Amino acid sequence: MRDETIAIHGGYVADRTRAVAVPIYQTVAHDFADAEQAGAIFDLEMPGFHYNRLNNPTNDVLERRLSALEGGTGALTLSSGSAAVVQSVLNVASQGCNVVSAPQLYGATYTLFAHVLPTHGIEVRFAADDRAESIAPLIDQNTRAVFCESIGNPAGNVVDIEAVAAVAHAGGVPLIVDNTIATPLRLKPIEFGADVVVHSLTKFVGGHGTTLGGAIIDGGRFPWQEQPERFAIFNRPEPAFHGVVYAEQFPETAYIVRCRTIGMRNFGATLAPFNAFLLLQGLESLAVRLQRHEENARLVADYLAADPRVEWVSFSGFPEHPYFELSRRYLGGHAISVLTFGAVGGYRAALEFFDSVKLLKRLVNLGDVKSLVSHPASTTHRQLSKAEQLQVGVRPEAVRLSIGLEHIDDILEDVDQALAAAYATSKSPVGAGSHSA
Repeated sequence: MRDETIAIHGGYVADRTRAVAVPIYQTVAHDFADAEQAGAIFDLEMPGFHYNRLNNPTNDVLERRLSALEGGTGALTLSSGSAAVVQSVLNVASQGCNVVSAPQLYGATYTLFAHVLPTHGIEVRFAADDRAESIAPLIDQNTRAVFCESIGNPAGNVVDIEAVAAVAHAGGVPLIVDNTIATPLRLKPIEFGADVVVHSLTKFVGGHGTTLGGAIIDGGRFPWQEQPERFAIFNRPEPAFHGVVYAEQFPETAYIVRCRTIGMRNFGATLAPFNAFLLLQGLESLAVRLQRHEENARLVADYLAADPRVEWVSFSGFPEHPYFELSRRYLGGHAISVLTFGAVGGYRAALEFFDSVKLLKRLVNLGDVKSLVSHPASTTHRQLSKAEQLQVGVRPEAVRLSIGLEHIDDILEDVDQALAAAYATSKSPVGAGSHSA
């Protein structure tokens, strides 16, 4: 099946009720047929549902659907995108190890890497930029993974996944890619060498600003068995789960099975089945929503680029964008519907624009059917120093827009009136307004 069909039908076989919509299995546990079946399920000798912290039939459909779309061998859904990022790293790294990362990251991910993981003995080494040649020298024998966002949030950079995967594999480690903004309908990192893909399903997949969720997808191709000491957690009997040796028993799904049986079992970041149901609804319409998102975003970008009240626009669909060629290569000619711009007047004008919108919603979410605006320097990346903000691609005057599905004229009218307010602020004496850098 093609992607648009998988997004609607993938992973679901109707039960005896022949329900067309995936049912919500709102239950904590499942009745075992007998003791023999119970033991076999607990020992991972046979698949089955038993306790819904680990798996649930509704979630299972969403996992199968996402795995099929990304070209993976298995998936795990979690309570949020942040939970997915945390678990994707903790599943390979432990005290005394390091992870190498591109610097252009979502603010919460940067904080996790820079300030939280080190308190647990895991060093995160930030490359100078997202290029493979900047990442390669940081990999050593204590490295357990390379991490990047396929499209940085909010930097808008497009990572050369194939090149980064090559240096990660040359260094003997897997590549983990956060593919939230691109979605599997625009980019499949596994096809370009990524080993693990993570998502915040809260964004474009859910699409309606109602539901938190995350996912991890296993590419199934990383050779864990070739480095038994470096990746001992996959090659030695796991004392916390009946002595299973993941790389032997699950050669194509070792990573994701361990995510579920160790990570989910012990950390408990479980996605509620009702949330899984809502995310399935969002996924069904993702293809048509993306088309409208992108059409509207291009018109907004064109409008901003032609407006003298705007200093600069960062939109991957413009030929002068530094990542234009990579965007064409990896996104098949599509340009994402998240863009940033700087208004005349800098930081003060950015905050005035943010305060002045009427239709656009002032949120730190993205990928919603509604058009959204955020000012990363004072919200999602507020906890970063000014030097850190610049390193991750956040300029103080940058306004991020996530363009929704409203009529384009209504979006542009709101942008116009908010720009007028921002421009007026830029002409007022410093200190006359309420905003200062």
